[in-house]
Amino acid sequence: MKKKISSAKKGFACRLLRFYARVSSRRAEGFVDSAIKILIAVVIGALLLAGLYALFGNTILPTVTQRIKDMFNYAG
Repeated sequence: MKKKISSAKKGFACRLLRFYARVSSRRAEGFVDSAIKILIAVVIGALLLAGLYALFGNTILPTVTQRIKDMFNYAG
């Protein structure tokens, strides 16, 4: 029984040391870097959507609307 308890304590200590090594490692990417990447992606996405909205609103939709009206204009 003592062997099981001492091996369990060693196992816990070993796991604790591995956890501490992972937490204190400087290999991982920082939170600030991730936040900056996310903000850049959001800004680029917003600019892309705004450009598409402006393009569809002013250029494409009026042309499509006019073509549909011309297509269904039976009097002309």
